[in-house]
Amino acid sequence: MKNDLKDRTKKFSLQIINLIELLPKNLAASIIAKQLVRSATSVGANYRAVCRARSDKEFIAKMNIVLEEADESYFWLELISEKNWLNKDIVFPILKESNELTAIFVSTLKTINARVNKPS
Repeated sequence: MKNDLKDRTKKFSLQIINLIELLPKNLAASIIAKQLVRSATSVGANYRAVCRARSDKEFIAKMNIVLEEADESYFWLELISEKNWLNKDIVFPILKESNELTAIFVSTLKTINARVNKPS
């Protein structure tokens, strides 16, 4: 699953880069594009760090960063969608992927937190 998510988060980053290249050339879109590309590419980069975690504590800390960045990406995508800057057919699949990734990271954190906090 690790490699699947590595590939999936990298693909997500590339989808975001392609999306922002289609945004209108105005100040607001430019600012949101910069925020989105930072948060979305951070998902993949930080997920790779999760895969190298040396302890449960480090895994949880890094996974929380991944979750935060995925959720932030979803927020920026929502704004782009609600501003109607791009066709819904372009934005919706990426918005859906962002939501699915966020759900995976939430589930992963719940599982590891339950294991770590399990009474002895």
